Amino acid sequence: MASVLFICVHNAGRSQMAEAIFNRLADGRHIAKSAGSKPADHVNLVAVEALKEIGIDISGRKPKKLDADLALWADLAITMGCGDEPCPVVPGEIRDWDLEDPHGKSIEKVREIRDDIRRRVEALVKELDETLIPSSD
Repeated sequence: MASVLFICVHNAGRSQMAEAIFNRLADGRHIAKSAGSKPADHVNLVAVEALKEIGIDISGRKPKKLDADLALWADLAITMGCGDEPCPVVPGEIRDWDLEDPHGKSIEKVREIRDDIRRRVEALVKELDETLIPSSD
């Protein structure tokens, strides 16, 4: 089982969507959390709406601050555009996904971002399954 940490600045849009989609697709085989270097006060409402359209409800979530415990927990950290912030240092593997920030964007644009995240997460879950879960052959 892999533990994946999705990180963006505000932990309000991209990383929240990635965490929710990952946990749905991984179905307990792997686990994800998300955090931000400067967490917002609430999750992006347009991101909430975009995920509801695909049957995922993140309306009750709160942005979380990236801390040392979360960084140490992760086998893999995915950064998602750190803006002017230096991307955080975590002990495990780090990958960067260059994703547009959904903040202030229309629902149509946020759907595009959501779908991009879903494609990337599908590939990541498949990779982790192939790498970490033994085949039954």
